[in-house]
Amino acid sequence: MDVSYILDPLNEHQREAVCAPEGPMLVLAGAGSGKTRVLTHRVAWLVQALHVSPLSILAVTFTNKAAQEMRGRIEQMLGYPMRGMWIGTFHSIAHRLLRAHWREAGLEQGFQILDSDDQIRLIKRALKELNLDEGYWPPRQVQWYINGHKEEGRRPHHIEEPADAQQRELLRIYRTYEELCQRFSLVDFSELLLRAYELIKNNEPLCQRYQQRFLYVLVDEFQDTNAVQYEWLKLFAARHRNIFVVGDDDQSIYGWRGARVENILQFERDFHGANVARLEQNYRSTANILNIANAIIDNNQGRLGKQLWTSGEEGESVKLYVGYNEIDEARFVVDRIQSWADQGNAYSDAAILYRSNAQSRVFEEVLVRSDIPYRVYGGLRFFERAEIKDALAYLRMIAGRQDDPSFERIVNTPTRGIGNRTVEQIREYARINQTSMWNGARALIQQRELPSRTLSALVAFVDLINQMAEAVQGAALADAIETMLQRSGLITHFAKDKGEKGQARKENLEELITAARNYEHNDEEGMDPLSAFLSHAALEAGERQGEEWEECVQLMSLHSAKGLEFPLVFLTGMEEGLFPHQRSLQESGRLEEERRLCYVGMTRAMQILYISYAWSRTKPAEKQSDSIQLGGRVRHNSFGDGVVLGVEGRGEHTRVQVNFESVGNKWLVLAYANLEKL
Repeated sequence: MDVSYILDPLNEHQREAVCAPEGPMLVLAGAGSGKTRVLTHRVAWLVQALHVSPLSILAVTFTNKAAQEMRGRIEQMLGYPMRGMWIGTFHSIAHRLLRAHWREAGLEQGFQILDSDDQIRLIKRALKELNLDEGYWPPRQVQWYINGHKEEGRRPHHIEEPADAQQRELLRIYRTYEELCQRFSLVDFSELLLRAYELIKNNEPLCQRYQQRFLYVLVDEFQDTNAVQYEWLKLFAARHRNIFVVGDDDQSIYGWRGARVENILQFERDFHGANVARLEQNYRSTANILNIANAIIDNNQGRLGKQLWTSGEEGESVKLYVGYNEIDEARFVVDRIQSWADQGNAYSDAAILYRSNAQSRVFEEVLVRSDIPYRVYGGLRFFERAEIKDALAYLRMIAGRQDDPSFERIVNTPTRGIGNRTVEQIREYARINQTSMWNGARALIQQRELPSRTLSALVAFVDLINQMAEAVQGAALADAIETMLQRSGLITHFAKDKGEKGQARKENLEELITAARNYEHNDEEGMDPLSAFLSHAALEAGERQGEEWEECVQLMSLHSAKGLEFPLVFLTGMEEGLFPHQRSLQESGRLEEERRLCYVGMTRAMQILYISYAWSRTKPAEKQSDSIQLGGRVRHNSFGDGVVLGVEGRGEHTRVQVNFESVGNKWLVLAYANLEKL
């Protein structure tokens, strides 16, 4: 049978992987090296050259889009539909197993799947059953705790009773949550994977059935698997050992959500005699871009090792720009994009990448002023983000009490014991008496007809708004916003969530202070600074974001950029403490993941790559910088004691050079370094 159409489009190393003999196979596919092509051609090779039935193949991906694309490519190559072949995400395949074997899995036939918001609601119910305050036990933090344990395969009975009181309480919440899920036959996303794994592991006849059914297992983005997913794959492949995994240890950037780069490093030990193929020829980027990406990732220890190369052109040198501040950095980036567009290039071919979503605000502002269309890929624009809307709602209530939408948004944010029933009472009173909800709340307080606990909470809210309004009177705009964020509890509320999302929300709120500090108030507008800033925010939020099909500049976080490519890329904010993130300097293994994230960002660029950072960033940290003096002694949690040799810039991103006794000279971003003055 002629299989040249399968092999001819491949290079030597791709062909080696596609035609590999049966048995375990690890394909280390570098960025832009054609991993999807290898996977699809491997399936076509199995079917056409080895006469494998599509029914015997299980192909696992991480997104539905990738699964659909893979199926489409295979069917186009072979010329007929691949009916009966299982191609899907881990979650979709787990769901399929549980629907087919609901009784063996201990579920009701009509079990329901909880999305993230549904899971939060059930966690709130668990907290209520345990008489625990949501303010002290944030549901999102509990969600992070529960899902983290499930992704490691741990049920509550697997966890030893902790000595720490807080951990004991979290474990108790986990038990109660599990009981509710079982009572109502509910399955969250993490449970889909864990329950499906337990179903196969604990049922020997079923395990043998699927091991015999799936003679060939293929896996995409293997470096992103978590503990349960890998155990799941090992179960399916244990009998015939025909497991073909494609991944890149250098692109493992999701450790914060459970992905374990150790899985790809462990593969050869778990599957003895595994073949390893390296795809190092890059079809995306110029040689100069690849050289700098290789130089970055070479600093990581314990990697399986590969060097990207291209037979294409050397290309332009990678360019570095140091802005005076974040506004100067943004103006430079936008000016270069405009020059690019003036040469006949499309705006949509340019991407601005950043480590923290909070960084998008300055770029958005400069793009709007320059009348350049843009789109925030995979996320909301700055003033559309929920935590920013919460903060602006507080500010609107401070500026004037008659704003009903703002009242409704913040009356129980953060949670303070004012439920939906109370809000409905206030709303109804306001409707009948044709007044604002603020006035309605005050009237209900005076009538004292609410339950005592609810009444106390409502009084506290009204007092809070009044006290904040008094506290910010006459204060500078940025100071007023900082005061509001602290007194409202928003900063503390989001800081309790130790996950990536909680940190991002906290950073966005801090960026709001920066926006206020840089806001230029025009006295001729006839408004006080706070009212003018609120109008500015409303107008910014009202600017229409470009649609996916429109020609517009792409803004996105580095995590969102994975899998994409652009002719022109700006890698921004590359300052110690921002990128690499401050936590990476304090937690073991995190700096290596930051390098992998940088490597991913650099290899998104096809033709031109700019790297930029700001000499200083505007943040409220002047008091701290005043306390750090040249020649003064300081202490750092990780680096120990040292002497300050230099101070650069202003604000929270003031940089200090410290000569530490144990590790020598280090440049640190003052706001993140947590230096103690000795």
